Amino acid sequence: MIKYALFLVFFLLTTVSASAKEIPVRISSYSDTAYIQDYSVKYYLESPAIELLKVFANRNGKIQLLANSGLQHLYEGRFLYPGKIVEDHSYRFMTDKRIVDMNVCKQQFVYLDDQVIFSNAWAGSLYVKHGITKPKLFLGNDNLNFLVSDGKNINLIQNAKVAWRGSIDEGGISQIVNRSEKENSFLLLTASSVYSFSANNKRLEKIYQGRELTAFDLDNSENKLIIGSKKGYIVFDLKQSKQIGSLHEKLPWREITAVKVLGDKCWFGTTKGAFVVNKNDQIDYYSSERWLPDDHVLQITPGNNGQVLVLTKGGIGEICFKKMSLSEKAAFYEQQVRSRHIRNGFNASLVGMEKGNLSTGYMEDSDNDGLWTSLYIASQAFRYSTTAEDEALNNCIESLDAIERLYTVNPIPGFPARSFERSGHIDKLSDSERWQQSPDPEWVWKSTTSSDEVIGQIFALGVIAEIVDHKPTKDKAIKLIDLLMDHIIKNDLYLIDFDGKPTLWGKWNPEYVNSFPVNVGDRKLNSSNIIGMLQTAYHFTKKERYKEKAFKLIDKYGYLENLMRPMAKIGEAPNKADDWSKKLSGDWNHSDDEMYFAGYWGLYRYAFNDTLKAQFKKTIVDHWESERPEKEGAWNIFTAITGIADFDLDEAIWYLKEYPLDMIQWTVNNSHRKDIEFLEPNFRNQLIKNVLPPDELKIERHNANRFNLDGGNEGRAESSAGDIWLFPYWMSRYLDVIKEHTKRVN
Repeated sequence: MIKYALFLVFFLLTTVSASAKEIPVRISSYSDTAYIQDYSVKYYLESPAIELLKVFANRNGKIQLLANSGLQHLYEGRFLYPGKIVEDHSYRFMTDKRIVDMNVCKQQFVYLDDQVIFSNAWAGSLYVKHGITKPKLFLGNDNLNFLVSDGKNINLIQNAKVAWRGSIDEGGISQIVNRSEKENSFLLLTASSVYSFSANNKRLEKIYQGRELTAFDLDNSENKLIIGSKKGYIVFDLKQSKQIGSLHEKLPWREITAVKVLGDKCWFGTTKGAFVVNKNDQIDYYSSERWLPDDHVLQITPGNNGQVLVLTKGGIGEICFKKMSLSEKAAFYEQQVRSRHIRNGFNASLVGMEKGNLSTGYMEDSDNDGLWTSLYIASQAFRYSTTAEDEALNNCIESLDAIERLYTVNPIPGFPARSFERSGHIDKLSDSERWQQSPDPEWVWKSTTSSDEVIGQIFALGVIAEIVDHKPTKDKAIKLIDLLMDHIIKNDLYLIDFDGKPTLWGKWNPEYVNSFPVNVGDRKLNSSNIIGMLQTAYHFTKKERYKEKAFKLIDKYGYLENLMRPMAKIGEAPNKADDWSKKLSGDWNHSDDEMYFAGYWGLYRYAFNDTLKAQFKKTIVDHWESERPEKEGAWNIFTAITGIADFDLDEAIWYLKEYPLDMIQWTVNNSHRKDIEFLEPNFRNQLIKNVLPPDELKIERHNANRFNLDGGNEGRAESSAGDIWLFPYWMSRYLDVIKEHTKRVN
């Protein structure tokens, strides 16, 4: 009886212990609800001889521009397919009018010429002589009272006649805004002053004295004036008649050319793009041809349905805002990939474009076809496992065929080519010296395969083998894992090319790996990758040689110590180190980050035992801690595999939301900005204190430094969302850290 009781207690304790181990750690999750996604529709000015002056939208949705050559309007134009600015002949008899300014009153277009103020609205009944000899600007209100000026003299038009005449001696009136419709008052701006004018009592008075003033607008909700200058902007309280705070200088650019308050946001145009200041003082910057035809902004005005029209010297950027969930964004990107980025099954970039013109590009071969395609395959495997959509499985199968052919297009058993292409035009291919003739004369293949292709493929193949419930696909993935790892094992942990020599980077042999000083990243990286690769091979093939090789590297050659070395200890090689070590450790290598995290899947999930798994978790989290300043969506989500409760999910969601829908490689510049805090030069090349949103940076893959401020190639390429965005998104869906939002049914 005592023995039975002891047995029962032991059984209960071990059962509870085992159950406790199996309970997953509760991690953060995000319910995928709609957010506001911004994008731009651009309209280009085709003739450099035309000077754009104003733009407005009326109640009918028509957008009309005033240029030095007359009225213009928009032709065509949609997202990614820019429109044009062309002459507006809608009212053919207006071509004789010498229009010098235009505006909107009661949401209708109103014009100023050298004689009159007039409109085609209200059956053309508005036709008033203004009495200014050489007028330059005017403004009306909903009472149809108008101020007209030549820059110095001012006439008030009331009841269709001149009701008051005045002037500002300093001259140079550049802008007029409505202060109060109810009080019939206006505000006028010069380079050094702001004046208030009451049409009711015919009183003009100076209310603010400044310097180099350029543009202004009224914030009616707070009765404040936002005044821009060449050196920033100030806020002026109209009720208290005083400036609030000091000059705002911490801005993307200080030379302000336009100010417009729209709702609870204040928009600014500058000579280097536009930016918006939200109520919490957060700044969103719109510059480069991702957003605007030209960065020199002339005017900002509301468009239709919430859009914002940004008039520039080169045309209009129509900034649009659409409610969109991450799931809907994923659907948009899925179409982008399938329609323009699948080359022989590979996930490819569209290059050779002319200034963002998608019809002029071609899909380019890449040294990293195997890597970028592996990340895309993983995204589709995660998608299929999450949604069971046949399209995702078919995408996975098609691209897996491309990966498989990397092994069969060349004559080396188990060696994956970098890429393959049809023969006959090797001289026209990139890196033509790397191309080799396949046994099939129709094809050529690219040699010198790198370690990042290998770890990317092992990661994706492991994902497929683990989670894709489709036996032929699963079996193919396992076959390729075994084929590749058999090649590496048989060749003493080297990747052997067509010439019988190891490729430059395909080296995991201890003689090579341990030749680096302990603080050189390649020693840690290669150790981490090969252990993860061997664990993956053993997990799915159960071939003991993979397990034996891994433990030999751990026990005899110190690979566990190598891979566990904290990131804080990784740095430049010491002075006495060899030249190769110094070359590889001059600064932080962000391609290594991509290789580390791709390898962490097999390192952690397929760990040989719980003791190793706990150690691997520690090194993954240590690496992630060093990456946190970059707010890299993929690395944050990858870290969730360890089960830690906090893996910066908010930053990952921010990354996914802020990534631009436009993935064209526009040239982007941020190093001029005055709203970012620069850091001293450092090993990680972290240039500024806080990383900028993805839509303010050039388009880059996960192997780049997110602190790069400038770059791009003038719209000559479009990147694929397959590896950049869909990969972290679908991984987060599979790991259940992003949950598809379901509406409550009453």
